[in-house]
Amino acid sequence: MREHVQIVEVAPRDGLQSQPTLLDTPTKLELIRRLVDAGIRRMEVVSFVNPKRVPQMADAEAVVAGLPRRQGVTYVGLVLNVRGVERAVAAGIDEINCVVVVTDTFGQRNQGQTTEQCLGTAKEIAAEGARAGIPVSVTLSAAFGCPFEGEVPPARVVDLAARLSVMGFNEISLADTIGAAGPSDVARLVRDVRRAAGAIPLRCHFHNTRNTGVANAYAALLEGVRVLDASCGGVGGCPFAPAATGNVATEDLLYMIQRMGFETGIDIGRVMETARWLEGPLGTPMPAMVTRAGVFPAKPNAVGT
Repeated sequence: MREHVQIVEVAPRDGLQSQPTLLDTPTKLELIRRLVDAGIRRMEVVSFVNPKRVPQMADAEAVVAGLPRRQGVTYVGLVLNVRGVERAVAAGIDEINCVVVVTDTFGQRNQGQTTEQCLGTAKEIAAEGARAGIPVSVTLSAAFGCPFEGEVPPARVVDLAARLSVMGFNEISLADTIGAAGPSDVARLVRDVRRAAGAIPLRCHFHNTRNTGVANAYAALLEGVRVLDASCGGVGGCPFAPAATGNVATEDLLYMIQRMGFETGIDIGRVMETARWLEGPLGTPMPAMVTRAGVFPAKPNAVGT
């Protein structure tokens, strides 16, 4: 039996949140349906945040209400405070993800809090999720570099992971929010965080801003990480980090993972079809490389012919 790697699809949330073209609720639900039909089984679909700051997520409750419910499919909502948890629980989301930004400057820009304040809020969110019976994961944002403070000391990230590990989170994610890392950075930080966080599963979230996203995912896989975020077509970025474009593309990551012999349960051809479809509503071509080139060897259902 081949080893399984879980892809957490983030296009409906992280992918869309910084797009200038606002998509309506039915279009978002069509995107989600297509991704579920492609085999995605865990997907970040909304964020319960202030719609004035992130207009693309203003219809979070409507999106959750219309989600295609399938056995084995888990939908994740991002929250930044206890009010977000309350909204997520009321909406009926399956899983919650929260964020601790590892630098004070970016934390203030992203969610109006220093890192220490983010930690306090994260602890409250974990407790609220536990009371509601909803799994909660936490993302360490800008773990490999900050757009305002520059290099992030790995020891700082490791310390934060150790402190989060006793708060009741189901998973810790290391996010290269601005695409600053190289593979050696990833390998070193994953090893150090794993020692600090104990048995809590690790997830990695990479951006392809500087064309290192897939290489960094490869490094994470070699270190034993088996949960990776990706965005259909490579759409997305962080609206609060200058030039932080380019989530690693789901199809680019799938191509590498499947060539390596891992199982994902995802149809790369249908992901590519969805990426091409998404170009219409967004009015822009997708940056994913595999969608342009096709898989090798060529397969009709994988290249859209």
